[in-house]
Amino acid sequence: MHQGRTTLSKFLIEQLDGIDGARELGALLVDVAAAVKAISAMTAKGALGGYLGTVGTENVHGETQAKLDVVANDTLLRACEWGGLVAGMASEELDEPYPIPAQYARGRLLLIFDPLDGSSNADVNVSVGTIFSVLRHESDAAPATADYLQPGRRQVAAGYAIYGPATMLVLTVGKGTHGFTLDREIGNFILTHPNFAIPPSTSEFAINTSNARFWESPVHRYVTECQAGRSGPRGRDFNMRWIASLVAEVHRILVRGGVFMYPRDLKDPSKPGRLRLLYEASPIAFLVEQAGGFASTGRKQLLEVAPEGLHQRVPVVLGSREEVERIERYHVDHDTGADAPFESPLFNERSLFRPEARA
Repeated sequence: MHQGRTTLSKFLIEQLDGIDGARELGALLVDVAAAVKAISAMTAKGALGGYLGTVGTENVHGETQAKLDVVANDTLLRACEWGGLVAGMASEELDEPYPIPAQYARGRLLLIFDPLDGSSNADVNVSVGTIFSVLRHESDAAPATADYLQPGRRQVAAGYAIYGPATMLVLTVGKGTHGFTLDREIGNFILTHPNFAIPPSTSEFAINTSNARFWESPVHRYVTECQAGRSGPRGRDFNMRWIASLVAEVHRILVRGGVFMYPRDLKDPSKPGRLRLLYEASPIAFLVEQAGGFASTGRKQLLEVAPEGLHQRVPVVLGSREEVERIERYHVDHDTGADAPFESPLFNERSLFRPEARA
């Protein structure tokens, strides 16, 4: 789908007209786009550039850092620290917020990002991406950690880049969700997907079934109904997808609909969810809702969740509105006891997952 030659810069001038701090926000998004171009070039080179594999260190989450995690993180910091636009930055790869070096002026924006989502997929040449979020900082003082802990509803911009067959930048400034494709010949992002619109209903869902034995009852109920297909209570067949790259999952949903679930489970009671609220869930929720979809923890709208820490994790259910609302109803039924008659076949008499079998 080709919509002419509207560049990212021209689009931002038009979209940000009348918005407080439009010049600074537009300039920051252009800086982020410049970093995305550099990261795209590195991911495209792969083994030829020596970017595959790990560096032998772990990030704050205890995850082994890929080489691309480290260079992508550094690329974003270098691209955005010098322009006097941000008061500070926070990265999934850093324990604490990144202070702007003393030689640079501070601005009134906060940039939060996951420099390379799905980085473990890079070694097998599967699409990876960058996720980012922009918040306001209403003070001349250097931001404290607490200044970053704003609910997603207060974001002024959010987006992701996906490094696939084409590099795309998808963003929102609160006026719809729009997609730009990198034209490598001229080095510009061109508007190719204006106003993404997620269909309200879908017959496609994405979930990691390797965690099925740890799911809560509402998730079992939903997945079991989908798996039952045309002969089950939903009366139609569903397709299941799982890429293990959040940006790739969400991009598919923006283009053709679907529902993505990384729900709360019982595998590790200390982790109420797997995805990070600030770096992944909040920006993606903003994009999805601006495209007409819905994003939830299963029990609460994601954009209303108030962060309690920089690296807080949350359950995530997002995509086509009717399906996400159905999953929310199943959680209400479970929490109120209304789903007591439901029992997943995964826990039936012959199942390895039933309590007696695990004892």
